[in-house]
Amino acid sequence: MSSTEQDQMQFGSKPKTSRTSSNSCEKTMQQPNVYRRAAGSNWLAATVSGSDNKVQVAKAAEGGTAPDSEHPSTKSARTRQRKMAQRNRYLAMDCEMVGVGHNGQEDMLARVSIVNSAGHVLLDKHVKPRHPVTDYRTSVSGIRPHDIENAEDFATVQNEVVKMIHGKILVGHALRNDLAVLNIKHPFEQIRDTSRYKPLCKLVSNGHTPSLKRLTMAVLGQEIQTGEHNSVEDARSAMGIYNRIAADWEKYLEKKQLQQQRF
Repeated sequence: MSSTEQDQMQFGSKPKTSRTSSNSCEKTMQQPNVYRRAAGSNWLAATVSGSDNKVQVAKAAEGGTAPDSEHPSTKSARTRQRKMAQRNRYLAMDCEMVGVGHNGQEDMLARVSIVNSAGHVLLDKHVKPRHPVTDYRTSVSGIRPHDIENAEDFATVQNEVVKMIHGKILVGHALRNDLAVLNIKHPFEQIRDTSRYKPLCKLVSNGHTPSLKRLTMAVLGQEIQTGEHNSVEDARSAMGIYNRIAADWEKYLEKKQLQQQRF
């Protein structure tokens, strides 16, 4: 299957939604005979009925507009511009790492990939090692010596990532590891980490931290990481998960924020 066909499957147009609001994770878990193996289909059934998903989020998180002189003259051009701006408002990031130091125990950035909400690749670069690599971790990272020997310098890629994700909602899985290996920070309120969204973790893995592989199968019905990992594929999977449950996720965060303001 081509990458284009995969994108269409994962990021294609959403099904028509009913007028009822999306069911919460708690309602899903109360359904009878919900087995762990069937978590994916039950989650889909619970969210598709009200998955306005990113429509609601988009209205609340639209970016600033350009000056009048920069607005396209035609309505269709303005529509395309708004759609593109919205797609790039939500970015998913994933990194591949190699090992440095004694027995390769320390992580070092080897590749970073960023996609927008439609799964389009905005950045995918290998990074030149700053220290001697003692373990390429190829079976997992997919990184080989020739991939990073003549790659771009760390500082160059780091600066590019910082500029790209500034002011954006950053989606990913275990993002703290990716941010740490990039040696950067991102505002907590602008992070959507699929490994830390409690309702989903509770449904898929009884409250424990689920792997991205398991979440992707449960929520999207797709199998990933069958061999070497691919940071583009992983970033797209994290974004696909967020897209599917965005409305529920944002309502959960809004409710949590209101509760914190009361105390």
